[in-house]
Amino acid sequence: MLKHSARLITLLTIVAVTATPVAIKAQQTEAGLMIRDQIADQLLTPKNSALIIIDYQPIAVSSIQSMDRRLLVDNIVRVARTAKAYGLPIIVSTTGVKSVGNKPTIPELRAVLGDIEPIDRTTLNAWEDPQVVAAVRATGRRKLIMTGLWTEVCLAFPALDALHEGYDVYPVVDAVGGTSAEANRAGLDRIIQAGARPTTWVQLISELQRDSNRKDTMKPFMEILFDPSVPFVAAAQKAASTQERK
Repeated sequence: MLKHSARLITLLTIVAVTATPVAIKAQQTEAGLMIRDQIADQLLTPKNSALIIIDYQPIAVSSIQSMDRRLLVDNIVRVARTAKAYGLPIIVSTTGVKSVGNKPTIPELRAVLGDIEPIDRTTLNAWEDPQVVAAVRATGRRKLIMTGLWTEVCLAFPALDALHEGYDVYPVVDAVGGTSAEANRAGLDRIIQAGARPTTWVQLISELQRDSNRKDTMKPFMEILFDPSVPFVAAAQKAASTQERK
C-alpha cells in the first residue's frame, strides 16, 4: 500500500506543479529558471493575494444544507492552512458576537488562525463595515480569495461590492455553503456573473505553489494536499490497496 501511495503522490505532484502558462513578466536566474513577477502575475501568488474568511461560526455552519458540513469545515481549514503556509494576509470577520451573543469562529479554524483577531460586525454585508474594508485596503492586495457563510448572503454581498470597486474576487466554491443547494448555486452564479473567478481549495494551493523548486513551501504543500484525510487521497489509497491484494 505504501508503494502505491508513494506513486500516487509523485504522479499528482507532477500534475499539480509542472503546468505554467507564459509569463507576462519574468526574470531568468543563473540556472536558467524563469521566475514570474509575483505581484504582476495574472495568477494567484503569495505576493498578490489575500484571504478573507467571513462568519465561520457555529450558528452558520450548523445551518448549511448545500454540502456535507464536516467536509465544509475540513475544506475551510485547508484553505486557512494554505494561506498561513504561503504567508497571505488573512482577514477574519464574525457577526453578532458582541451585539447578540453569537458564538465566535469555530475552534477548528481558530486553531489554524492563531492570534488573528476577528473583526466583529453588526452588518450582514462585511463590505459595509469600515473596519473590514480598511483591513482589506491595508493589505495592498487586489486579488481577494473570499470565503463566507452563507454563500448567498455573507459571501455574495461583500464579493459584489469588492468587484464593483475593481478587485479580483476568487470564491473558494468547495469551502462555502448555503441554506440550500439552490441558494448556494444562486449566490455563486450571481457573483460569477458579476466577474468573480471561482476556485477550489486544491486549485488554490496548486496555483500558489506551481513549482516543486519552491522549496520553502513544498513541505506544507505536500502535507496539506496529500493528507490521508483528503477524500481523493483516501479513495486513491483504498483503490491501490484493493488492486495490490488482487
